[in-house]
This record gives sequence, structure tokens and C-alpha cells, in this order.
Amino acid sequence: MGLFHSNFDKPGPGVAPDAPRKKGAARFFEILGRDFSTIWLAGILALVSSLPFALGLWFAVETHSLIPLLAAGILGGMLAAPQIVGLNDTILRALRDEPGYWWETYKRAWKRNAKASLLPGAVCGLLLALEIFTLFHLDIRENMPLVAASFVAIILLAGLSQYIYAQVALIDIPFGGLLKNSLMLFLGYLPRSALGVLWQLVYWGVIALFWPLTGFVMILTSLWVPCLLSLMGIYPALEKSFNLEETIKAMRDAQLNEDQSR
Repeated sequence: MGLFHSNFDKPGPGVAPDAPRKKGAARFFEILGRDFSTIWLAGILALVSSLPFALGLWFAVETHSLIPLLAAGILGGMLAAPQIVGLNDTILRALRDEPGYWWETYKRAWKRNAKASLLPGAVCGLLLALEIFTLFHLDIRENMPLVAASFVAIILLAGLSQYIYAQVALIDIPFGGLLKNSLMLFLGYLPRSALGVLWQLVYWGVIALFWPLTGFVMILTSLWVPCLLSLMGIYPALEKSFNLEETIKAMRDAQLNEDQSR
């Protein structure tokens, strides 16, 4: 169980507590050097829970059947969503350098967010399943406009879902509020939104292009690589919009003072 008790609070030798954060690739490798085991574990949990969606979608495409498609999209999306939110929560904590024992924190966050993640999972899962199913049943030469529209729909879904799942991990608001916020964030911070989507498309494009060889790569990279790169792209937008670090620090300080006063 040692892996399940890794601590986020490991800045490494020679790193001052108030040192400015690194950016870009340096920040990526800094986070991996400190939190790889916890991020990988959260990614594996998300990947395994996504298998019903992937297998159901594959069966629907192979049999050209809508009933397995609906089941894969809705039920598969609901099964995967709590773990996808858990992965987002793990990475967001790493991005704000929040200390804590991962497994205990993950369990608490999972229990808190599981119910709220089900509807986003069902909606996003169904839309993604429909878009992929449509692409597999279109003749590219005869239906180029529909193919292009399907790709645009996938890009928009990727852009909005990166904000939806991050918000489920961060705040407690109804699904309508999640959609509204996600659309405003996506459009308001379009360059960063596009960067987050770009990383997702590059990752899944490489996985699809070299499949099945990349099946082995996914054991190492699972869902955490596109999620980490995407969240690194949009994190400044989330921080600016929700004032995350100051708010969470105030909450932790209040909890600490309450515990000390008992």
C-alpha cells in the first residue's frame, strides 16, 4: 500500500517554498518528478473504469447497433465519470502544490464528487459515443461536410468537457451552471482552451494512428497524460476565474484553526 500513501508535499532538494513556479516543460517534469506515482494511479483507475465505454462502443460500431451505443455512452460514461473527476482532482492538487496523502484525499474527493459527476458523465459519454459512431459510418469521400462537422463536434466536446470535469472536482453547482461556466471559460480563454484541446487531440491521434502498438503505451500514459497537459493549459484560466489557491488556502487555514481550538 506504499503507493497509496505518497505525499504531495515533496518539493525536492534545493527548492525554496516561495520560489516562483516553473512553466511549460520544466513544470511538467517537476510535477512528474514529485507526483508521478499518484497521478499514474489515478490515471489507471480512470482508464479501467472507461473500459465498459470503450468495449460497448466497439461492439456498437461492429454490429451497427444503436442500443449498445446508447448503453455504452450513457452507462459507460456514468461509470467512468467519478474516476475521471478523481483524476482531475489529483492533478489539480498537484498543480497548486497542495500537500496531503493521496489515497485518503482521493477517497474523500471521490465520495464528495461521485454523485455530481454522473450526469456530466452520461451526457459527455453519449455525445462522444454518437460522434465516434457517426464517423465510423460515414464515407469520407461522399460525406465530407458531415465528417468535418463530426470532427468539429468532437473538438467542441473536448474543449467543454475539460472545464466540466475540472469544475466538478472544484465546485458544487448544478449541471446547468457547469455548462454555462464551461462555455464562458472556453470562449473567454480561447487560446488556452485551444491549447488544452490540442494536447488531447495530439495524444489520442498518436494512440489511434499507431494502434495496437500504443496499447502498451497506454499502460504507462493511460488517461493522465492528456488530462495533465490539458489542465496545465487551462489552469491559469481556472485560477483567475475561481481564485482557487487563495480560496482553498483560506479554507484549510479555517479548518486548521477550528481543529486547534477543539
